[in-house]
Amino acid sequence: MSDPTVPDAPFPQAARVALADSQLRRNLGHATRAIRAKRADAVAELPDWEQLREAGRAIKERAMRHLDTHLLELEAAVTAAGGVVHWARDAQEANRIVGDVIAAHGADQVVKAKSLTTEELGLNEALAARGIHAWETDLAQLIIQLSDDMPSHILVPAIHLNRAQIRELFRRRLDEAAPDLSDDPGELAEVARRHLRRLFLETRVGISGANFAVAETGSVAVVESEGNGRMCTTLPEVLITVMGIEKVIPTWQDLEVYLQLLPRSSTAERMNPYTSLWTGVGEHDGPGEFHLVLVDNGRTNVLADELGRQALHCIRCSACLNACPVYERTGGHAYGSTYPGPIGAILTPLLRGVDEAASLPYASSLCGACYEVCPVKINIPEVLVHLRRRVDKHDPERAAMRALARVFASRRLYEAAQRSGRLGQRPLARSGRITRLPGPLSGWTAARDLRPVAPESFREWWLRERG
Repeated sequence: MSDPTVPDAPFPQAARVALADSQLRRNLGHATRAIRAKRADAVAELPDWEQLREAGRAIKERAMRHLDTHLLELEAAVTAAGGVVHWARDAQEANRIVGDVIAAHGADQVVKAKSLTTEELGLNEALAARGIHAWETDLAQLIIQLSDDMPSHILVPAIHLNRAQIRELFRRRLDEAAPDLSDDPGELAEVARRHLRRLFLETRVGISGANFAVAETGSVAVVESEGNGRMCTTLPEVLITVMGIEKVIPTWQDLEVYLQLLPRSSTAERMNPYTSLWTGVGEHDGPGEFHLVLVDNGRTNVLADELGRQALHCIRCSACLNACPVYERTGGHAYGSTYPGPIGAILTPLLRGVDEAASLPYASSLCGACYEVCPVKINIPEVLVHLRRRVDKHDPERAAMRALARVFASRRLYEAAQRSGRLGQRPLARSGRITRLPGPLSGWTAARDLRPVAPESFREWWLRERG
């Protein structure tokens, strides 16, 4: 099984394919513009928004600094409340643990509330190999599953599809869809609702992700907009929550900050329609068995990176995707990762190593829009530049920049380069412009013209006129 966090093709190559899809660009442009406008209105309602952002950043920074302590505290609290905690070093171990729990109950299907962590792990594919079918219950995730596609957005995985495309998909794949099904959102949602209701009532094991886990109480929180998460976490006899270790926060009071930051940044709502919290198990209330799988899968490696570790502060709101001009034009598939957009451009290389995702740190214009909207103030441009420095030292661009640095540091070399440039540009300059550079430099002039080197530098002019 391939690792879903490792891009299949370099970003520039995948982006060219996406840019050629005019329908994709229309779908993305319409959706991201609408979300950006709604988010701006929701944020403007809070006079202390910047103070909340700073609080969110500080809580996460403190939590990561003492992550070992908080995780042990979380384990103790969950265990005391009747839950079972499992530790998974990597995707293979996490998938085996989940599969073993399901198999122990003789189940051959599970219902699953949206979890990016399980996407990262390739859990569905691992369960399928053991004869267990995992049904996605989030509407957008169900659409992705039925179309054998990959999510293209953190919050809205099917953002690249329009209603007409979803209608045709439902007609083909769901028995509940009538032949004359329209593309009305209400009708489409009703078809999915009828399909999922049967699964909720007959399935014995549920799987969820986690937005947050409170160390002091052992409570797990999931926020969502459709109610499917609550169905997955309350109806089945057994609940398995798969959570990245970075999701832990120290105290119950800390949760207050994120329940203000997250909905406004993601769905532009004052609060999420469904905020589900549970602590262990309770008699006659929800599942009778609760398993919490704490997943590392590269996160401790990220924690060791003093600058890059801020990527672990991410609360998966997707605000950076909606603000990013690169994402808006290419969509999420071009990133080839579970985590698309600006946060994916730093998180994927950090989790898997820059050698396996070397093009992603360059999938950005460094405009800073992602940093401006991030509710926990992750300085994504700073981390992107940091990762670019770590890309293979033999990279031609890196070598060129080093050569330029030596030239610019020496007046003698700089003036010699100017003289050489005047001579070398003669076959290329036409009518005061250079429209095409040779060889590997041709990419620079593919979309822009260059001004030729001036016939005389300012210093040369000064010496001639005043010397």
